[in-house]
Amino acid sequence: MAIPVSSVLLYVKDVAKVAQFYVEHFGYLEEPGSTAGYRVLSAGKGCAITVHQAAKSQSSGAAVKIVFAVADVPKFIAERAAAGLRFGTIHEAEGYFFSNAKDPASNSISVSSRVFRRSGA
Repeated sequence: MAIPVSSVLLYVKDVAKVAQFYVEHFGYLEEPGSTAGYRVLSAGKGCAITVHQAAKSQSSGAAVKIVFAVADVPKFIAERAAAGLRFGTIHEAEGYFFSNAKDPASNSISVSSRVFRRSGA
């Protein structure tokens, strides 16, 4: 039996800026009990994003990519562009679309319609 992932923890230099990015562009809500150095962001169900203050010796932006499920990738990218978020080229792969960007701490993010593709695609 697989154990579900409850949270992706990002170590960043500017907790407030990165937390606001996920609130503004992906609709996450900040959970009660946040501090200046630690914010838990929830989508209501599924995996949370925890934004944690990086140590001075730690670099921001680890080798991780957060993938957000989006039914209409081009539409989402156009809407986010109006709010200042820029994605790269839209790619097509085996019946779905995806595109990549970075958050303010240089963590890789992606929007993908993979979970919405039709069976057999």
